[in-house]
Amino acid sequence: MAAEFVRACRERAEARRNEWAKAHFSFAANSFVAMALNLDQIRAVAERVAASHGLDVVEVEYQGGSKHRILRVFIEKNPEGRAKLAEAAKTGDPEAALPSGVEIDKLAGITHEDCQQFSQDFGTVLDVEELVPGADYSLEVSSPGLDRQLYGEPDYRRFAGSLVKLQTFEPVAGNRHWQGRLTEVKEHFLVLDLSAVKQRGKSKKKDSANVTVEIEFANIEKANLVPEF
Repeated sequence: MAAEFVRACRERAEARRNEWAKAHFSFAANSFVAMALNLDQIRAVAERVAASHGLDVVEVEYQGGSKHRILRVFIEKNPEGRAKLAEAAKTGDPEAALPSGVEIDKLAGITHEDCQQFSQDFGTVLDVEELVPGADYSLEVSSPGLDRQLYGEPDYRRFAGSLVKLQTFEPVAGNRHWQGRLTEVKEHFLVLDLSAVKQRGKSKKKDSANVTVEIEFANIEKANLVPEF
């Protein structure tokens, strides 16, 4: 079965995702057989390729039906790479200049070249091993952005002290939508300081009584950082 991959690079700038560079790369493939993806296998390959470039995989997402499928991979510099960026920023290196009010550890530190090199190598593995067989699909590679999604306890601990917004599966104090500063990360739950932002909806009436709220990890449906400038 013949397969043709056309690789194209496109950069997109977004106001809330304005890190040094944000790039997306698209791969198109044609095939006559549609098969289910093994995301665990794909992530393992992505992590191996990323590690060879001093990068970490933040998340791998798959969306779409049989004809219009998108595989998204979010990457960032590994801790050593971010530490180097922090040192470069301290020396006044213009290439390491940070957005105003943004801490180095909250940035992915990803450049156009990082995305290009990773996508080329990862795309080659997808091609050779046929990890994404089937009809037309696209592969997008980018940084997670300043409003990045948080994936579990390790992220909560890394970004402690940041403003976050989250949605729960089940209501907490009658509300499923919360926004506040992540002040504590315990064994099974996190603590939000609600006084850091103006609350909306049902939680607004509780501001004066409840300065903080505890939310269990298992009850968090989605959480994102809130950029501060």
